[in-house]
Amino acid sequence: MVFNVRETNRTNRTEYPYKVKELSSIMIPLSDGTQLAAHIWLPEDAEQNPVPAVLEYLPYRKNDFTALRDSLRHPYFAGHGYASIRIDIRGTGDSDGILYDEYLKQEQDDALEVLDWIGKQPWSAGKVGMIGKSWGGFNGLQIAARQHPALKAIITLCSTDDRYADDVHYKGGAMLASDMLWWASTMFAYNARPQFPEARGESWRENWLERMELTPPYAEAWVRHQRRDAYWKHGSVIENYDDIKIPVYAVGGWADGYTNAIPRLLTGLKGPKKGLIGPWAHEYPEMAVPGPQIGFLQEAVRWWDEWLKEEETGIMDEPMLRVYMQDSVPPQTDYACRPGHWAAEEQWPPAAIKEKQFFLDGRELAGRAGGEDVIVSSVQQHGHYAGVFCPFGQPGDLPADQRIENGMAVVFDASPAEEDEAILGEPEFRCRITPDKKAAHLVVRLNDVAPDGSSTRVTWGVLNLTHRDSDEHPSYLKPGKAIDISVKMNVIGHTLQKGHHWQLAVSPNYWPHIWPFPEEVTFTLETSERTALVLPIREPKKLDRELKPFPQAETAPVLGKDILREAGRTREVKQDAATGIWVLDDFSDEGKRKLHINGIEYGSTNRNVYTIQENNPLSARVECDWTLSVGKGDWQTYLETKSTMSADESFYYLMNELKAWENGAEVFHKVWEEKIERDFT
Repeated sequence: MVFNVRETNRTNRTEYPYKVKELSSIMIPLSDGTQLAAHIWLPEDAEQNPVPAVLEYLPYRKNDFTALRDSLRHPYFAGHGYASIRIDIRGTGDSDGILYDEYLKQEQDDALEVLDWIGKQPWSAGKVGMIGKSWGGFNGLQIAARQHPALKAIITLCSTDDRYADDVHYKGGAMLASDMLWWASTMFAYNARPQFPEARGESWRENWLERMELTPPYAEAWVRHQRRDAYWKHGSVIENYDDIKIPVYAVGGWADGYTNAIPRLLTGLKGPKKGLIGPWAHEYPEMAVPGPQIGFLQEAVRWWDEWLKEEETGIMDEPMLRVYMQDSVPPQTDYACRPGHWAAEEQWPPAAIKEKQFFLDGRELAGRAGGEDVIVSSVQQHGHYAGVFCPFGQPGDLPADQRIENGMAVVFDASPAEEDEAILGEPEFRCRITPDKKAAHLVVRLNDVAPDGSSTRVTWGVLNLTHRDSDEHPSYLKPGKAIDISVKMNVIGHTLQKGHHWQLAVSPNYWPHIWPFPEEVTFTLETSERTALVLPIREPKKLDRELKPFPQAETAPVLGKDILREAGRTREVKQDAATGIWVLDDFSDEGKRKLHINGIEYGSTNRNVYTIQENNPLSARVECDWTLSVGKGDWQTYLETKSTMSADESFYYLMNELKAWENGAEVFHKVWEEKIERDFT
């Protein structure tokens, strides 16, 4: 998780329609005695002329780790006539309590009380909107489904409606190796940080020790629930879209890990709704890379003005979905900007999308066997050059040239395109396969191949074949029996340039994204009329040409800070040719900085190491290490965590270790170990 403010092409806005004042270290009382810590930005005259409110509700610490990014947006909203409120949820930052897991009912219940509290404030006009990215995007949807009368609209960014199928835990019924443990290790470390003594007084130390002792490693619960059960259905608004009555603006990017939710929300929600998908990674569109960045805060103000101030802004007269159609580019692991153009759809699914089938029998897609059935076998090291599962916009996040991967998969190539060919939607691979084991994954990649042979990954998908009929009730395969399978890839908008060609890669493995089954698998892929790559072809529309350009990106000025240690990132793939061991070593030094506004110093490092041996799926191992520091003057705290995950034929093994120091003296050390039975994963 990276909260650095990356320099992008944006304007710092300092003049607003309303003068702004700040209320820091506000404590919001809840009915059980818990207090939640808040920072509030207000128009100066809000108590004389009450205003609507915009709420961001997160576990990421308003006083330090998100202070820089908060300073870009909340004063901006306040300057346009809103009370902009940033709250640390229960168990995080300066708030009381323990955060026992993601998206608990308690988190939602607390939010309903917060909405009550906002309505009672002298500066409040009684109408509230919620905005948030990632965790804040999730809980915005979840709290909208609770139907509090004060909550009138939300903007949800980089989030999902489906916690099982489309988060960092499982995908296509497959357990995620790269992000399951990494994200759990991140929250394990983040939750162990102390309250700020200047805000909470002497009780901070007792709270700190209690948090470290009682906050569980989240990975234990996530690995216990390997099927789509009630645990995952809770907080998944896809279970009943009708619970959400208020307007929803869903925003994301093609480089993000959560874009699939946007088309689903636009299809399923019955109330007012809009969607926006750019080229961006997991970040706000006025800051995100790859660019182009847009004036998203201006767009957000239009949304709030429409639904919280009841002003006619015209935002709902515009197309329901606006997407960035990316052009062909050379493969790189980082882009400052992606070439392309904005396009629009009045509905989802789009009415004019046409399916184009590429058969694998040698007509449209030629493979290694020249039209004959193909043998596809496990190659455990396939996937090391896939990039990260959910990019945040760091150098090294995106997939490398897929020629490196293609030798470890079975690849089919189409003929070069005679004219540009655009796709928008979910590419699909329909096939008939015969597995030789009772459990297997099917992983597919869609690539854009340039005339020089370089191969850029466009999108990908995976299916745990034991989940072919149900994520709730998986069943084993019958070795030697053919089955018909469909794998949908991540939704994408992409234009294949004339002279380039589509490429399909098929494999049973994708390490470290996907945790491998205990046994290596081989399956026979029929290259008959039963097997085809299906692409959603989109023709250019007049509507695209009529779109007004987004305004220049602008934000409030970022808080002043001193850089105490520069940030940096390395991502190395290492192969030992003698032992067949492959290691992906991903290290991020997120830097250390000192905030001018409060004098707090904070910094972190994160190393994630993924290890696997050729022909040995049971060698798979993940280790995630964090260091974090938070302090001011002669008060300094430091944390180290280590999280590991491995497996044998029957069980997963989890270990989490936490050490903490205050002013150089160790004050806490604990190890959690757990053994969890494998369940069709």
